[in-house]
Amino acid sequence: MYPYGGYFPVRPPFMRRLVPNEHDPDYTTSLADPEGYFLASLPCLDQMLHYISVLHILSTHSADEEYLGDRKALSTWAGDPKIVEAFYKFSMEMKKIGKEIEKRNGDPNLRNRCGAGISPYELLLPSSGPGVTCRGVPNSVSI
Repeated sequence: MYPYGGYFPVRPPFMRRLVPNEHDPDYTTSLADPEGYFLASLPCLDQMLHYISVLHILSTHSADEEYLGDRKALSTWAGDPKIVEAFYKFSMEMKKIGKEIEKRNGDPNLRNRCGAGISPYELLLPSSGPGVTCRGVPNSVSI
């Protein structure tokens, strides 16, 4: 168990070494000086800036991004009405899912969604605005 009361089964991506368990040789060092041990496990400033900038670039939504169930140019499918009808049904289902997430976020009986200091669930909402919003499912992902 970690000195502050939690378990870390994997190394966080920004740290150079694992948080020690009770049986690791570094465990006593981490208990004696937890802040110093944590700071020593962080990467150098250049590596951290590189990591943060890559994460920022990969998580930013562009203003013209298309999301799952959203298509700006349906004219490319004008030749096949079955495809347009199937996409329309899928788009309506995605809108229902978005409304259901918003409804659950507003329900005070769901304590994991409402309350002081609790952020609403927005990760799988079908759409998003531009920037880093932690919401929206793009039609495609390039990493």
